Amino acid sequence: MRLDRPVGTWLLFWPCVMGLLLGAAAEERRFLEWRDYYYVILFAVGALVMRGAGCTFNDIIDRDIDAQVARTRGRPIPSGAITTRQALILLAGLCLIGLVILLQFSWFAVVLGAASLLLVAAYPFMKRITWWPQAWLGLTFNWGALLGFAAQTGRLDLGVAMLYAGLIFWTLGYDTIYAHQDKDDDELIGVKSTARLFGADSRKWILRFYAASFTLILAAGFTEHAGWPFAFVMLAAGAHLLWQVRTLDINSSENCLRVFRSNRDTGALIALAFLLASLFG
Repeated sequence: MRLDRPVGTWLLFWPCVMGLLLGAAAEERRFLEWRDYYYVILFAVGALVMRGAGCTFNDIIDRDIDAQVARTRGRPIPSGAITTRQALILLAGLCLIGLVILLQFSWFAVVLGAASLLLVAAYPFMKRITWWPQAWLGLTFNWGALLGFAAQTGRLDLGVAMLYAGLIFWTLGYDTIYAHQDKDDDELIGVKSTARLFGADSRKWILRFYAASFTLILAAGFTEHAGWPFAFVMLAAGAHLLWQVRTLDINSSENCLRVFRSNRDTGALIALAFLLASLFG
């Protein structure tokens, strides 16, 4: 479940919160009702549980690959700490908890949430068939933005579509950074990634992804009538993204991990911007 490395849970949680906040803004109401806080709690628990389920499923599928990569060979299955059968039991339990949480929302949100399982199931295979597994992760990890918006409004619209697209570009950037930790092992065993695809040009591509992300997320807020407090905090988020690109050293695994983890703070800034959009838009 990677409970010792919570950044993945944060990166799954923040898009859910953004969707909830954007949904409140779209409904032209402040994010102050008891239902809002209840939904935040549900999404927090759901992010923890479903991130754990995703990691468990990924480890089951990738157990042979993980055994060949220095960073991952100590994971529970390749190291022999647990059996594949035990991992499957854990996966089933986590999915059951996730289902109970999902059923607290409207039927439209339930169907939308269930659809994400197709993305989750396909993700571990993407690095075997495409150079863009980071794009598929973006589709998967940010589905919570759609789900949060649907939970609030019972629909989807152009604003949340732009938010979702912007978050996909954000994931393309930060997961390319993350992938640079394993690029040497990935090359030896034939695993594909945008880190290997872009190589020495990665910083240029990450900057482009972050620029597209910033533009689309800003447009999403203004589509739902966000005010200038939203834009002000978004500038801080944009500055943080620029700091990442400026300080990134793709040849240092330690640096890549540190910069990747800092996206927890990026997500918090974007969520704060949408909170201000709901309260003062």
